[in-house]
Amino acid sequence: MNTTLRIVKPISLMQFAPGSFVTISNVTWEEFEAILKELGEKRSSRVAYYQGTFEIMVPLPEHEKPKDVVSDIVKILIKATGRRYEPFGSTTFKKDGKAGIEPDACFYIKNYQQMISRRRLEPNDPPPDLAIETDLTSKTTIDAYKAIGVPEVWVYDSGKLLIYLLQDGEYIKSDTSVTFPDMAITQIIPAVVERSWQVGCLQALEEFEASIKI
Repeated sequence: MNTTLRIVKPISLMQFAPGSFVTISNVTWEEFEAILKELGEKRSSRVAYYQGTFEIMVPLPEHEKPKDVVSDIVKILIKATGRRYEPFGSTTFKKDGKAGIEPDACFYIKNYQQMISRRRLEPNDPPPDLAIETDLTSKTTIDAYKAIGVPEVWVYDSGKLLIYLLQDGEYIKSDTSVTFPDMAITQIIPAVVERSWQVGCLQALEEFEASIKI
C-alpha cells in the first residue's frame, strides 16, 4: 500500500535564487498573513496575493536599477510640477481577506499630507496614487492592485513602460498618465533608463532634469 508523505517546510527556509518566481495556489488569507509574518520585513523578495493565489518573486540585480531610476524620475516630475509627495516604497498593502501587494515603489501625491506621519498603515488609509512595478507583472499582481484600488500602475519591463489606469473598477492600458498628463511618460521612462546604463544613474537623471520644461 502506497502512502503519501506530506512535507511541510517554512517558506523562510526555502532558498530562492535571484530571478525566481513561484506561484502557490489554494492559500487562505490566514496562511498569507502567517507567511508575511514569517518572512519579516527585511527581505529582498516581493509578494502578491489575490483570492487564494500567492506569488513570491526575488528580483534580479538588473531589476533594481530601473526601479530606482523610475522612482527618481517620478520625484523630479512631482517637484517640477509644484506638488509634494510621500514615498511608501515596498509597503505591503492589503484588502483584508482578498488581496495583498508589495510594489517596487509607490507614491502618495493627492493624499500625501494625510500620510506624512504614518509609520504603519491604518485600516482606513487610502491606496497610493501611483505604484511602480519593474520586470514581469502577473495577472495576480494586477488583480491585487485592482482590489486595493490603486488608481495608476506603471509596469516597466524589457525596455517598455505600460500604464494601467483604474476606470470603473477595471484597469485599462493607456498611453498617457493621469499623474503627469502633459508628459510623454511612455517615451521618457525607457529613454532615461537606457541612458542610465550608458552614463550612470546620476548623469542620466541630471540630464533629464535639465531638459524638462513644465
